[in-house]
Amino acid sequence: MIETRQLTKRYGDLTAVDNISFKVETGQVLGFLGPNGAGKSTTMKMIAGFLAPSSGSASVCGFDVIDQPLEAKRVVGYLPEGAPSYGEMTPRQFLGFIADMRGLSGARRTQRIDDVIERLHLNGVLEQPIETLSKGFKRRVGVAQALLHDPDVLILDEPTDGLDPNQKHEVRTLINEMSRDKIIVISTHILEEVDAVCSRAIIIARGKVVADDTPQGLATRSRYHNAVSLRLEQPEQLAAARSAVAALPAVAEVEVVEREARLTALPKSGQNLLDALNELATRKGLKLKELHLESGRLDEVFRTITA
Repeated sequence: MIETRQLTKRYGDLTAVDNISFKVETGQVLGFLGPNGAGKSTTMKMIAGFLAPSSGSASVCGFDVIDQPLEAKRVVGYLPEGAPSYGEMTPRQFLGFIADMRGLSGARRTQRIDDVIERLHLNGVLEQPIETLSKGFKRRVGVAQALLHDPDVLILDEPTDGLDPNQKHEVRTLINEMSRDKIIVISTHILEEVDAVCSRAIIIARGKVVADDTPQGLATRSRYHNAVSLRLEQPEQLAAARSAVAALPAVAEVEVVEREARLTALPKSGQNLLDALNELATRKGLKLKELHLESGRLDEVFRTITA
């Protein structure tokens, strides 16, 4: 597992990470969320052994990152923020260099290099200097080096930053495939990514953990949890629909987006609105393009928790 105990990092009078404690076990994909400057990258750097903590401790697979740094680093694959590399090298040369640093040799070395090239679809740019690659390909080279030695623990700082939608899907699929027998920690600003790949999410703000739950558990904290959204075929029905929905006893509030002919009914605590709204639409002759029950909105929860 990964375990942090009162992990703290100070820069003079600034406390970037403030007494953070958590555990992550094999099979979990932990999403590390927070606004810019919250301490996400600093925490990940300390777990990866890139930064020394000011106080507290962190261990990876039983190895203390300060007292047993080489043992800890051997079981970790780390993608830093920005995916730094040697721009004058080609991806093939860079991956060969990383393989040497990781002590890979012989058939194992060849097999692992071929595997990450295939998984990250790097064949088309293998002989091109890294400095000439697009941001997306540079990111993929960074992910490839983190995977190269098939580590037990992956620490990925913004792994899909700069990737197009297809590339993001490929990397998310790769993370899901690897998650069965690895510990994976990713930081991300993309909340849909938390739903797509994470089994757990920690939100930090001002260096402190302010939430630790599953994505589904976080969604239940949203004021939109169990809200019902209606989209009308006939915009001229919107005003009447709003009045009728607002009059329902289980409705706490109604939000309207006129340009989409959409209204969202927010429930009073513990109330179920779906059946009542479905019945109301039929009774009032409302022509619906869409009717769906919301699980909650992570972006709204994120803003509320970190504000």
